[in-house]
Amino acid sequence: MSEERERDGATVRLTEREAQANLQAMLQLAGSGKLRCSDKTRLPSASTVAAVARVLAAGDFYPDESIAAMAWPLLIQAGGLAELAGGRLRLTQRGASALAKRPADTIRQLWRAWVSRAVIDEMSRIDRIKGQRASNVLTSAKTRRQVVASALATCQVDKWVEVDDLFTRMRRGNMSPTVARSERALWKLYLADPQYGSLGYDGFGGWTILEGRYTLAVLFEYAATLGLIDLAFTDPAGARGDFRDNWGTDDLHYLSRYDGLRALRLNALGEYVLGLSDAYAPPAIDDSVQESLKVLPNLDIVATRPLLPADRLTLDTYATQVSDHVWALRADTILAAIEAGRTGEQLIRFLTSRTTHDLPTTVATLVADVTARARQVRDLGAVRLIECADAALAALIIRDRRLRNHCHAIGERHVAVPLEHEAVFRADLRRLGYVLPQNPGGG
Repeated sequence: MSEERERDGATVRLTEREAQANLQAMLQLAGSGKLRCSDKTRLPSASTVAAVARVLAAGDFYPDESIAAMAWPLLIQAGGLAELAGGRLRLTQRGASALAKRPADTIRQLWRAWVSRAVIDEMSRIDRIKGQRASNVLTSAKTRRQVVASALATCQVDKWVEVDDLFTRMRRGNMSPTVARSERALWKLYLADPQYGSLGYDGFGGWTILEGRYTLAVLFEYAATLGLIDLAFTDPAGARGDFRDNWGTDDLHYLSRYDGLRALRLNALGEYVLGLSDAYAPPAIDDSVQESLKVLPNLDIVATRPLLPADRLTLDTYATQVSDHVWALRADTILAAIEAGRTGEQLIRFLTSRTTHDLPTTVATLVADVTARARQVRDLGAVRLIECADAALAALIIRDRRLRNHCHAIGERHVAVPLEHEAVFRADLRRLGYVLPQNPGGG
């Protein structure tokens, strides 16, 4: 799915199609519990970054720098599609629902969530600029991020703009994502050495060093990863020489991993995500993708062409791989997928989109039967089970005009209270003249 070519000696990467495929892969990975992040920082582990890089439709932007592979676990957290549980990312209900939604709509949600409540300050990814953790040094990342988003929205759709021209437009248009809180704060930021390399020295902390690098980080790592912009980029080494006069930079090949970004182009997905258009038509599915599977009456699924990583993950979720190119669909594998939050409808939709023939009746019948059985048992959530002295008291509680909204009867003498309603239930129970001890069974 990689769409690359050359533009004035730079690699051109068209991101719109691959980002939508990558979103599906990330949701599948999170759903399988294979993504680990720090409970404290929420940053992905090195093994998780490597795992994400392996399933990106066109790979990361550079083979030896983590950009999209770092961004995706953070983006799905910021967008509420996944949450940390025991050091692993798990799909939320919103994330599970996103598997059945148009990727473009989910990407729009992710960008808006990132702009308003990102997991990290993107400035931290420019780790050669030291002193960022000192107190009262950096401005609000949310404000900076919104400035960059506004600048991106001024770009003409489907027209290339050189990065330095965008920088000039931002400076002249009062769209500067100011990084340092004050002149005093600027002195605390430095390269190589806190004294001799301070960015407070005249010329050492110029606009392109701080505001420019921050802008590159937001655009390259997050806007491009989400497929809003197409990129023209080179190797970051030697791409920008604006930091060469700073003390202690002789051994630095580049200041940030984003230095190689030379030009960008707002695409149709970006136009939609930024609210510049009310409608979006996704690119047509490539014939090689649409004809990648053959579903057999014996419930085997055969890959007739190389699969996208997201498609392979989907098959692994619903079926068991029995050979290099064959997956076996069975009732227990579909049940396991439904238990993990997938649906039978999603499986049918996926298979239909990857084949050019009608699905065998055996497959449709199996999925319908398993789905029907799965719907016969529902999880109503955790409750506190309360035993009443007699049926009369239980009836009094259940019929009370306030309490009845926070509980339901189980048998004659028991009342179930959803945990999220417990505090209100206790307060209304006291109003009725009864009390529920905090220690269950205590007297």
